[in-house]
Amino acid sequence: MKQFYVYSLLFLFCVSRTYAQQTPLDFSNPVQTFTAFGGSQFSFSVDQIDTNNPVGQFFNDGTQEWQGFFIDLSSPINLSNQQIITLSFYQFDPNVHTIMVKLENGSDADVEVLQTNSGSGWAYNLSFDFSNAVLSGDGSSVNAMGTYSRLVIFIDGGSLTPGTYLIDDINDGSEATDPNELDVIYEDLVWADEFDYSGVVDASKWFHQTQLPAGGSWFNGEQQHYTNRIENSFVENGFLNIVAIKESFTDQGETKQYTSARLNSKFAFTYGRVDVRAKLPEGDGTWPAIWTLGKNINETGAYWQTQGFGTTNWPACGEIDIMEHGLGPVNHVSSAIHTPSSFGSTINYQSFILNDVANDFHVYSMNWSPNQITFLIDGVGFYTYNPAIKDASTWPFDEDQYLLLNIAMGGVAGSIDPAFAQSEMVIDYVRVYQNTPLDIEDFSKDEFRIYPNPVSDVVTIKANVEINGLELYNSIGQRIIEKKMNTSYLDVSQLKAGFYTLRIRSNNRLATKRIIVN
Repeated sequence: MKQFYVYSLLFLFCVSRTYAQQTPLDFSNPVQTFTAFGGSQFSFSVDQIDTNNPVGQFFNDGTQEWQGFFIDLSSPINLSNQQIITLSFYQFDPNVHTIMVKLENGSDADVEVLQTNSGSGWAYNLSFDFSNAVLSGDGSSVNAMGTYSRLVIFIDGGSLTPGTYLIDDINDGSEATDPNELDVIYEDLVWADEFDYSGVVDASKWFHQTQLPAGGSWFNGEQQHYTNRIENSFVENGFLNIVAIKESFTDQGETKQYTSARLNSKFAFTYGRVDVRAKLPEGDGTWPAIWTLGKNINETGAYWQTQGFGTTNWPACGEIDIMEHGLGPVNHVSSAIHTPSSFGSTINYQSFILNDVANDFHVYSMNWSPNQITFLIDGVGFYTYNPAIKDASTWPFDEDQYLLLNIAMGGVAGSIDPAFAQSEMVIDYVRVYQNTPLDIEDFSKDEFRIYPNPVSDVVTIKANVEINGLELYNSIGQRIIEKKMNTSYLDVSQLKAGFYTLRIRSNNRLATKRIIVN
């Protein structure tokens, strides 16, 4: 619904965001991003010695005395357990440089430790001992023992010294963990649209939502009509195209200058994983979204409302924004949660920087379990929503949600480029996974057998019925093997160890089976 957004949200997304991470930090994860300030710049780079080793690159332009970088940690550094932080530092020149590590946002006052280094090349495991730290702004010595959630780095602080430096392996002695680790792995494909047809969108799976809300305009100041015309949504060459067009269009007594499409899935579910592989539209003011709403939403014109399920207003129905683009700088996509406890300019969101969302496909995912909702891009988790108290205010996510795909124009997405003519969101597939029983579905158990399972080389399928095809999917929903001939076996010897989903087709029947490769 995306109703009741306030314009402060646009400001929030336009600011450079930080990504909560845990130490150790080895820059192998794209969310291990430092926020630079004071004229500095942070980027990812590679080790000058080992080009397979990712590192962080830190740059000062020398225009200000205190230029720096910070990262917010999802698990605070606890100096009561370990008072030494180490990092590896690379400099390109032989001069003396100072490196300060400062800890902020803690249980005690901000503290810092200074080290010096000289000589070009790597200085491995420089040690910053906080049992001999100083209080920031005070200068007095202190045996620091608190917990701190922000780590700040200054290079040559207090001087106008430009330079580029590399840092790797920031370690406080804690064990590396993933704050976005999935608590439930969903493996059985239960609903999908592969768009392996051409023409109009499959009406058995999708509903075009076109009815304007009361007042004659969509929420958040948007400027488009949603239509069911093939110009705004169609399938071609295996891809769904949702197209935003600049054109004068009159519908329901209202004339607007842009058209687009908004699709509701005719499938709703509780708990599972959603994977959508997509490229996003170009142009200022475009606002593509992949998201879900509670099936019980009371929204006139929405599919499930027309089926008699509209009993609950937004945001009490819950909203899960798997992917939005256009609420911040180009290539900043974001995910968000809207509930009665936080909606509109919600605090429950995170953004993620990609290289080229308009020309590159990415898999935008959401993993929804009874305890948490984790958002992923290309299989990498970057934000998890897991409120400590789960009630109707914070967690309306124990009932069915349905999928929406759309492009909005303008509103909180900002001014639309005057030169905009049209652009599209191109979707390769939409897949929903849940965990269904491991027994064969739609077939009696004596019709075929799969063995061995677990398997390391070849899976054999012994059947008493004709098998028309086999498809094997990996854990992020990518089809990696398809067979329409010689379907009595499947060679998995080249696959990595893990869980896979095998789909078996026999005429109009379908079975899915979990395969474990070891």
